[in-house]
Amino acid sequence: MLANRSTTGGPRRTACSTTPLPPWLLPATTRSAALGSSSEPRRLLRPPPGGRLKFVRGGEPSSVPRGFLIPPGGVWSSGGFWGSSPLRRPPFSKFNILDLHELINKSIPLSFMEASSWLCYRARGFGSSRVWLWLLLALVLLNCSLVLSASPYLVGMGSFDITGPAADVNMMGYANTEQIALGIHFRLKSRAFIVAEPNGKRVVFVNLDACMASQIVTIKVLERLKARYGDLYNENNVAISGIHTHAGPGGYLQYVVYIVTSLGFVRQSFDVIVDGIEQSIVEAHNNLRPGKIFVNKGDLLDAGVNRSPSAYLNNPAEERSKYEYNVDKEMTLIKFVDDELGPVGSFNWFATHGTSMSRTNSLISGDNKGAAARFMEDWAEQTGLPKQSAHANSDDLRSLHKTSVLPRRVSTIIPEPNEITDDLIQLASSYEASGGRRLAGSSITRRIRSTQQNKPKFVSAFCQSNCGDVSPNVLGTFCIDTNLPCDFNHSTCNGKNELCYGRGPGYPDEFESTRVIGNRQFLKARDLFDSASEEIQGKIDYRHAYLDFSKLEVKVSTSAGGQQTVKTCPAAMGFAFAAGTTDGPGAFDFRQGDVKGNPFWKLVRNLLKTPGKDQVECHSPKPILLDTGEMKEPYDWAPAILPVQMIRIGQLVILCVPGEFTTMAGRRLRDAVKTVLTSGNSEFDKNIHVVLAGLTNSYSQYITTFEEYQIQRYEGASTLYGPHTLSAYIQEFQKLAMAMIANKEVPTNFQPPDMLDKQIGLLPGVVFDSTPLGVKFGDVSSDVPGNSTFNKGSTVNATFYSACPRNDLLTDGTFALVEKLDGNNNWVPVYDDDDWSLRFKWSRPARLSSRSFATLEWTVPEDAAAGVYRLRHFGASKPMFGSVRHFTGTSRAFAVR
Repeated sequence: MLANRSTTGGPRRTACSTTPLPPWLLPATTRSAALGSSSEPRRLLRPPPGGRLKFVRGGEPSSVPRGFLIPPGGVWSSGGFWGSSPLRRPPFSKFNILDLHELINKSIPLSFMEASSWLCYRARGFGSSRVWLWLLLALVLLNCSLVLSASPYLVGMGSFDITGPAADVNMMGYANTEQIALGIHFRLKSRAFIVAEPNGKRVVFVNLDACMASQIVTIKVLERLKARYGDLYNENNVAISGIHTHAGPGGYLQYVVYIVTSLGFVRQSFDVIVDGIEQSIVEAHNNLRPGKIFVNKGDLLDAGVNRSPSAYLNNPAEERSKYEYNVDKEMTLIKFVDDELGPVGSFNWFATHGTSMSRTNSLISGDNKGAAARFMEDWAEQTGLPKQSAHANSDDLRSLHKTSVLPRRVSTIIPEPNEITDDLIQLASSYEASGGRRLAGSSITRRIRSTQQNKPKFVSAFCQSNCGDVSPNVLGTFCIDTNLPCDFNHSTCNGKNELCYGRGPGYPDEFESTRVIGNRQFLKARDLFDSASEEIQGKIDYRHAYLDFSKLEVKVSTSAGGQQTVKTCPAAMGFAFAAGTTDGPGAFDFRQGDVKGNPFWKLVRNLLKTPGKDQVECHSPKPILLDTGEMKEPYDWAPAILPVQMIRIGQLVILCVPGEFTTMAGRRLRDAVKTVLTSGNSEFDKNIHVVLAGLTNSYSQYITTFEEYQIQRYEGASTLYGPHTLSAYIQEFQKLAMAMIANKEVPTNFQPPDMLDKQIGLLPGVVFDSTPLGVKFGDVSSDVPGNSTFNKGSTVNATFYSACPRNDLLTDGTFALVEKLDGNNNWVPVYDDDDWSLRFKWSRPARLSSRSFATLEWTVPEDAAAGVYRLRHFGASKPMFGSVRHFTGTSRAFAVR
């Protein structure tokens, strides 16, 4: 662009590009928020006589001539629109020149934002009227997309890797001390959307491929957002929810009871989640553009069954008769459509547990909801969503077609002939394993999905709802010793809970069960996505409060028709908690439905903490096994202060709850809020959509109805705050709803504790890695057979001498690749460890051994193109002294027919 400026003595031509302003610009009413969002110094600029400006960025003054330079990341404002994306940093080779010499002598604030969308500079020797003409024309063209846009919202989508340590760390969910991460099934993600009114409020919803949200994670994410954006994002308008996979690394919560099995706090698990949430929100913020939102809903009948039907049957018959099923079958989906790019993402809420992967699984996995998201995003990419911007920089467009930009699927490569010839087999046999070699760093492991930097990603999230008593193991529960159905009331086999397991649709293959339940959710979501026609319209609003659930006064109805005031209790867990569920049975002689307890285990309990009389009576009929709410050493064992939050986007209302509501508990809460919102003079009508987002912002286990609590199945025993917990939630959400209707704020007198500095972690670090004498990291230990050919559906294996994955998590990278030989004899990556077909398995020959192995397993997809392939492993080793060293190695080549 600077080349357009004349180097001769004659007059310089005016150059003006009129591509649209970034559509995420906000009205001047949000100017203060945008100013507060920048972390770098700013100064107000006033064009002085003579047309020279001075400005400060990063504390360094610069003198700028008439056609002055807006640095990469800069944008100007003059009484009209103000940029709000402080973290977008375009390539530093791009410059934007703008002449403001005679622009009505106004102060021009510079905010550290992207301005690579347009350029206009004044040529020396032209009169001011010419400048005004150009400026007027530019402003009209630049603003037309905003002025004429009928879209009521700005929408932005983002996602980032949160996979975490793939070795040594206990998995969160089953509380099984022997379930230790030993590789990756597919990667975990943080997915976020932001919806903003151009003239008003905005909301953020984040969906994590994690077991649940964590209060300390939420606290630290909000601190980072405040440092970046000021008060633009805060606890009121940011929601962070978990999908409830039981196959992700643990150790990222701050309360003792949730990190016992992970040997305490695991800093790597915590950091990668906080980092990933922040980055996904940053990406969504930077992608804010005018767009529309559509909502749709429909029933999915075969992805969940009630795992505690005896407790559900204790609900009033009149209430049960209003519903056809004993679990919620409805999926609610919102579809995001960019004005220019078309569909850019979808989020949906559907209730089913993340327990398709069993309690013995050792591979990190997003379970069925993570799989559904992977399938939906793959489908979107294969169908060309989102579209390429018509205003993309030509350099960006060219970069998309360079050979360095790697396709993410074999099917995106020009296919080889379908028939395998002797020449092709001979070609494969000529490529032997490369042997391990050192790498300068981990950048080479960049994800295949990250290669299209200049095109927004399609983001699809499958969020959790009232899944408390909903299992994806839809074939039923059976005794593993007799194959007979388990006992109905207690889920036991000859009195033993350890023998009773639910079976998924792919039984006995847990991976197939995960795929099937994930695929069913994906197919329903795709149908709802394709047919979504009801547009969301209306304002954005939110309410949030922190409450002390250990002593909350609640008004409940009496059998005589009156009301009485009761209280919730300090947290405690019942005996049936230790029995587990049919998705993951417990141990010893515990059983579900226990309302008495066991004298021996009461003695064991008392060694930790003996519950007082008031606590026992408050929780009745729950026999207390662990009095977690009153256990404070070395720090709090369970939460007392919890968040409740309600988000409104037009006619969509999201109830954000920090726990797992059972089916009927969720129905009661939704109905209670809907009744308040649609009563009286409220602006809501009967067309309101109320969804429940479970496991959001914090975690406090289960919430059952009062009637279900009396049965003391696993869910009732895990309802921490006593039999009136649900009534407390309903009461407080009704207050939020009434405050929203009345346009009043909600007072909050509590704040959750920040106990990060108190955390204790006992998981030992990696001391060092080693290989046998004469062997390098990345060398092949067990190779693909020579001269081998594989059919679609068959599995290829190779094992490498490796090192502990905790040395470098390779976040947004990969430990495994499948590479294909292209027509230019170049190896092109086509599958990585976020693909369903490729698994990364890590192992040690002994628990304390410094040697380890990485096995890559690739099941050839049905749509894989015929050709020559090989497997590549990446890793990082830690020497006894010195820094971590990255390495790679490849297998022998093989043919796919």
